[in-house]
Amino acid sequence: MPWTGHLTLDYRLDGTRTTAHDRHEGPLRVLQRLYPEGDAICHHVLVHPPGGVAGGDVLEVDARLAGGTHAVVTTPGATRFYRSSGAPAVQRARLQLSAGARMEWLPLETLAYSGCIAENHLQLGLEPGAQAMGWDLLALGLPAAGQPFERGRFLQHLEWPGHWLERAHIAAEDTLLLNSALGWAGHRVLGTLWFCGLGPREDAQREALLDGARAAIDAAPTNLPAGATSPHPGVVLTRVLAHRVEPAMHLLQAVRAAWRAAAWGLQAQPPRVWAT
Repeated sequence: MPWTGHLTLDYRLDGTRTTAHDRHEGPLRVLQRLYPEGDAICHHVLVHPPGGVAGGDVLEVDARLAGGTHAVVTTPGATRFYRSSGAPAVQRARLQLSAGARMEWLPLETLAYSGCIAENHLQLGLEPGAQAMGWDLLALGLPAAGQPFERGRFLQHLEWPGHWLERAHIAAEDTLLLNSALGWAGHRVLGTLWFCGLGPREDAQREALLDGARAAIDAAPTNLPAGATSPHPGVVLTRVLAHRVEPAMHLLQAVRAAWRAAAWGLQAQPPRVWAT
């Protein structure tokens, strides 16, 4: 029987402390609030106890951040989209930030098993003065286990309406996309790190984010195909291709650390669950 899960996260200020109220339906929830950086920044770990997303499952997260709040949301492990017999497995996240709010949406990698039919949607709503950073790291198949992505399809939809839209249809049989030098170039891991919410006059911050990303790419111990660009004045992106998840994840974490320092004057402070 398919799972349906819905989680609502409501972040508000209580004095100088970012507090959160959550309401869940089905097998989707967050663990205890953590404050490793002090009261201003709330760290949350989002968990899905069944452990994977199968055909027919629908998981939805709605996060609302009041002005002045800062939330960091991650997961304890990979999101796994399993083989489907026909119905798509769907995951949706909607992040709505009021003016002055900040959010970091940092789930660990997504694994698309061969035979999956999956959709992953993320939509941002940012009032002027709000900023959000996040990533998506997609791995096709399980190459380390000798299980290539031979069948199935994956829809990736990332959007900040009116500013930035990416909608990728990835099918196992599309060898031109997956193997061409103009596509995945034979890699099976694609990482995208985004920063959204730059104002029209924030050219210096935009350049600082680009410089920080490019410095992290140059310093990476492995020579990964990667680059940083700004497709819209309010958006900065870093992309990386890899054959395995780990080197791509390490690069995204390094760029995230550089962006935190450049945009917000904050140290890296990786979520505690990443070290377990």
